[in-house]
Amino acid sequence: MQERTRYINYNVLKEKEHWDDHTREIVLKRLGPFIEYKFLSEHETKMILAIAEHIVYDERKEILLYVVHNLDNTLASPIGENQRKVGIPEHKILVRQGLKAVDKFAQKQYGVSFLEINKQQQLSVLTALSKGEAMQMEWQSIPQKELFKKLATEIVSAYYSHPTVWSEIGYGGPAYPRGYVRVETGLTDPWEAKRDANEA
Repeated sequence: MQERTRYINYNVLKEKEHWDDHTREIVLKRLGPFIEYKFLSEHETKMILAIAEHIVYDERKEILLYVVHNLDNTLASPIGENQRKVGIPEHKILVRQGLKAVDKFAQKQYGVSFLEINKQQQLSVLTALSKGEAMQMEWQSIPQKELFKKLATEIVSAYYSHPTVWSEIGYGGPAYPRGYVRVETGLTDPWEAKRDANEA
């Protein structure tokens, strides 16, 4: 995959010494290595990896493994959800039963599981899911649009909290305890990302 950044020389991790210890520990854990999964099975892990590739259009395993690890931590946590719509299963059930339904839908459409179909077919399955058009019995108890929304939200949120992605989008990471000084429009602090001077 081609480099997609306008901040070629920027690496947010060069600023890590300016973060407090707790923040630095949290951010560096996102680089791995990751311990074994607590909630997701091996098959579910591979499915989330495949789905994440489509959602963020990125195949870099060092980032996607963090995305899956983050979702696994969320699902394994005993802490409840902030809010959930009436009729929507708790997120542990939504994801687990939803992935089973995705597999069954792929089986019905293509004769094999989601992981065995090609990338274009996977994208078609996810598109149907996002539109609520994956018709089959399993979706009577698992709302497919809500499943897609849940997976997309968790995946995108984790993806954009990875330091490599921060560097690529020019995000300077945590500003605590240093803080921002130059907050006027068009101004940046010296430690913030600068676009390539040769960019058109």
